[in-house]
Amino acid sequence: MGIRASAPEHVAGALREATFDAYEKVIDLCIDERVDALLVAGDVYDGADRSLRAQQAFIRGLRRLDEAGIRSFVCHGNHDPLDGWEARLAYPESCHRFGPEWEAAPVFESDPGRGLVYGVSYPTRDVYHNLVNELGSVDAGPFNIGLVHANVGSNTGHEAYAPCTLDDLRGIGIDYWALGHVHTREVMRDRGPAVVYPGNPQGRHVNETGARGVYVVEVDGGDARPEFRAMDTVRWARIEADVSGLETDQELHDRLFEQVEEARAGADGRPIVMRVELTGRTALHGTLRRSEYLEDLRESILNAEFAGQSPFAWCERIEDETASPIDRDALLKGSDFLAEVLLTGERARQDGDGLARFRARLADLYRHHRYRRYLDADGPADEEMQTLMDRAESLAVELLAEGRP
Repeated sequence: MGIRASAPEHVAGALREATFDAYEKVIDLCIDERVDALLVAGDVYDGADRSLRAQQAFIRGLRRLDEAGIRSFVCHGNHDPLDGWEARLAYPESCHRFGPEWEAAPVFESDPGRGLVYGVSYPTRDVYHNLVNELGSVDAGPFNIGLVHANVGSNTGHEAYAPCTLDDLRGIGIDYWALGHVHTREVMRDRGPAVVYPGNPQGRHVNETGARGVYVVEVDGGDARPEFRAMDTVRWARIEADVSGLETDQELHDRLFEQVEEARAGADGRPIVMRVELTGRTALHGTLRRSEYLEDLRESILNAEFAGQSPFAWCERIEDETASPIDRDALLKGSDFLAEVLLTGERARQDGDGLARFRARLADLYRHHRYRRYLDADGPADEEMQTLMDRAESLAVELLAEGRP
């Protein structure tokens, strides 16, 4: 979990412990709800070289379940494949860890026919073939569970490990698919069979916002009813603050305070780590571009107000995506030099040669012996180039428009 160096110790400490604390909450939930089993669909750890502390914490939780008479079923995914380093620690006998080939294990050892878990683990990190098709059809039973780490439906936000389709999951005798790999929760099908990604129980960075947790699944005959339960102990949030029309710094501060309070109110009493994006056309656009202004706004205004509160709200970054209040479309319709500057920018964006010329102008900077260590040797990507052009145009318009009637 990325932790900014400037984070105060109570924030940094909360982030360091968040995944461990969330896992303990999952174990507590299982015991309190008296569930029959815990299903873990891979990626218990971030990497194949998993830490000793993480392994000890995981197994300690499974032992707590064992003492409460609750079984656990674990398959391994691309972040914790079977060939990764593993300490020689004893798992409880009630935990079934699946190997590199599909196998079935009973949910209830005393009544094997009552329910089965079919599972498979990644033998190594890179598994790009369809594992579900290797399972084939299974014998019909009271209730069959499929436990696998896979990319269902080609989710573009994640690597295509063990790719398969929803159709692959249907008609093979599985009543409930417990899936791993995609970090954001989603019930892809609610029945026939139910297909569920619980996501991760604790967001790890600003791209994993909102409530994170697990699903408690109640089984009634051949139907499964999943119910989401939030387990995260720190919540990540992206705050988009529209500052259109604001003219003073105080107005900006007031708007941000309102937005942060809204985010806190929606965090279910949890502390939040937030990234703020400023948008809209505002007279403060030039001020926001001043050196160190955003950092001062982040640290001396937002964090000074909220980071010390309980629960805390800590801002890790402010991004400025605002624009000048100047009406660009109206200026484009003019016949003066400023209109010509804007038209030149428009033509460059639409003309591949214009983009290439702009890239060529930057080549010396990107190859400069002093700056190349900080820049990509291949130059800016097309998306970055468009951003640079937009900002160059915005700066030119502001400078040219100063003093203009």
